[in-house]
Amino acid sequence: MLNAVALIVADMRFAYANHMSAAEIAVNATRALLTFCGLRYTVNMKRIAVLLAEGFEEVEAVTPVDFLRRAGVEVIMAGVTGKTVTGAHGVALTADVLLKDAPANLDGLVIPGGMPGAANIAKSAAAVELVRALFAEEKLVAAICAAPGVVLGPGGFLKGKKFTCYPGYEKDVSGASFSEDRVVADGNLITSRGPGTAAEFALAIIAYLAGKDAAAKVHAATLQK
Repeated sequence: MLNAVALIVADMRFAYANHMSAAEIAVNATRALLTFCGLRYTVNMKRIAVLLAEGFEEVEAVTPVDFLRRAGVEVIMAGVTGKTVTGAHGVALTADVLLKDAPANLDGLVIPGGMPGAANIAKSAAAVELVRALFAEEKLVAAICAAPGVVLGPGGFLKGKKFTCYPGYEKDVSGASFSEDRVVADGNLITSRGPGTAAEFALAIIAYLAGKDAAAKVHAATLQK
């Protein structure tokens, strides 16, 4: 274990010395740990962005970030309203990058709910355009709580799709099939209901990006039922 810690610390010192971003530092730490465990690190690991806007629901953002990183997915927290973003319950997070500086080669996007977080994302032309681009490329778009109804619904992204969301927000969505299931997957779209389903939501995203075995490992390691 001490050897693993030393490996990670050395890698992080190199990253800081070279002015790498927080996301790049996280990737370096993951690489060091995987190397220590005798696992092969690949630069082809999946990359996903999590949007953060003022008033986001903390559980719905942090749980996917944590679980996805445990699964070896590169996660970039992208600030929509700034670099430091405060959630609906006063928890502040520092984004890895501003949305405008997020890398273009993403494999998917996570949109947390919470209000006014979801509304602030919906107001962002850059965020909506990113959603549009990912749908056009048939890449993963995952939204939870208010986000399906507030962000995806108005843009017509849910038309012809099966989805779920926080109770009540389905009323603003037309042309889609609403489900009360805790997590709903329809092609490259994954939606979920709220804070209490955040872990299941995150595991569904892992299964989509990294496979069911990776999701099962995180499920077991985090003592999910």
